Amino acid sequence: MTSLSFLGGAGTVTGSRFLVEAGQSKLLVDCGLFQGYKQLRLKNWQPLGFDADALDAVILTHAHLDHSGYLPALVKQGFRNAVLCTELTQALCDILLPDAGRIQESDAERANRDGFSRHHPAQPLYTERDAHSALRRFKTCRFDEEQRLPGGQRLKFLRAGHILGAAIVQLDLAGQRITFSGDLGRYNCPLMHPPERVQSTDYLVVESTYGNAVHPEGDPEDLLEDVICRTVKRGGTVIVPSFAVGRAQSLLYHLSRLNKSGRIPPVPIYLDSPMAIDASELFCRQDGGSRLSKEEARAACSVAEYIRDADDSERVIADPGSKIVLSASGMATGGRVLSYLKRYAPDPQSTILFTGYQAGGTRGAHLLAGADQIKIHGGWHKVRAEVLNLHMLSAHADANEIMRWLSGFEAPPRRTFIVHGEPDASDTLRHRIQEELGWDCEVPEQGQRVELA
Repeated sequence: MTSLSFLGGAGTVTGSRFLVEAGQSKLLVDCGLFQGYKQLRLKNWQPLGFDADALDAVILTHAHLDHSGYLPALVKQGFRNAVLCTELTQALCDILLPDAGRIQESDAERANRDGFSRHHPAQPLYTERDAHSALRRFKTCRFDEEQRLPGGQRLKFLRAGHILGAAIVQLDLAGQRITFSGDLGRYNCPLMHPPERVQSTDYLVVESTYGNAVHPEGDPEDLLEDVICRTVKRGGTVIVPSFAVGRAQSLLYHLSRLNKSGRIPPVPIYLDSPMAIDASELFCRQDGGSRLSKEEARAACSVAEYIRDADDSERVIADPGSKIVLSASGMATGGRVLSYLKRYAPDPQSTILFTGYQAGGTRGAHLLAGADQIKIHGGWHKVRAEVLNLHMLSAHADANEIMRWLSGFEAPPRRTFIVHGEPDASDTLRHRIQEELGWDCEVPEQGQRVELA
């Protein structure tokens, strides 16, 4: 008997964790951090619902922390087998996981020093050292090559498009095929390849981040030009909280084109995020993982001055002149962008420009909802800057693009499970799949276990 348990990414867009049990085999697809609302973040500290040392393998769809960021904690709890992923997913995890450990250590240290934690002492979920321990468990696989798993199960990665290395996961076990979409990419993205077609599966687990939304039409460069020119004209600075992997590189590509054509003023452009810089350098080295050649990638990334040193970061923050700053994190949940927000959120001449999904409970979501003040590092800061979101720069497929991908199946899955979305997004997509495709589908609840006949 095969079962599927939804231990994360159900009823929320974060914390993706799906436990597949087939006979004596136990596989975990994704091992993500819960992010956003406090009640979600607290789940990172709760028991897993299974023994970490009983897992035969972890399979990653891609490197974003809501899919990979719990791995160091899992290894801390006794997991000792392989983490299977694509080569570029491992390369990105080499960047993301140690950085996540450093940030958690830094946040705990700051909380203890400044006394704003309710826990005494505040502790990180895991450390940079824990992250390096987890990275030693990684084993890479090529796209479209079948892999044998413990117990005779089979695995194949297909291209999902979303970011470098992102994969659709196909598992063949006990005579059944289960397919996990991971996060699906866009069909018209200038940087990433579109999601690969899947012809058939018995059971499908599909994401629904934008299951109730369609990205606005229009050229993102036209809107970027308008925002930048308007902000610079009034003497302000454009602060872009940017996801270090994927979004930062997409923004650099568009900014380089605008800069080269003279459509934006010649103000300094900074990429202030060591993690985003490392991801950009990987983007320039990789070959075939995106639509750009190495030369095109290098040309795009060269538009910005890289800021690695914290002292240089303080210099940029203090500079009174107009500028464009890309800094992580993309939902303003941590990282260096918080220092920029403390300085520029109160400035009515400046603009805070988000470029994609903002999970409920994050600072990004609060700012876009019109908050007149935000809490950073234990203190409150007024919000007088213009706050915008350019949804068309999202790396996630919207509802129409998800339906386009689903229409590529030659026959309906026996059952489709809709995950990785807020309740309204998931249920809207469920209704649309049932009405337009006639498929049997449901939105599972957190912790639900399903027997697959």
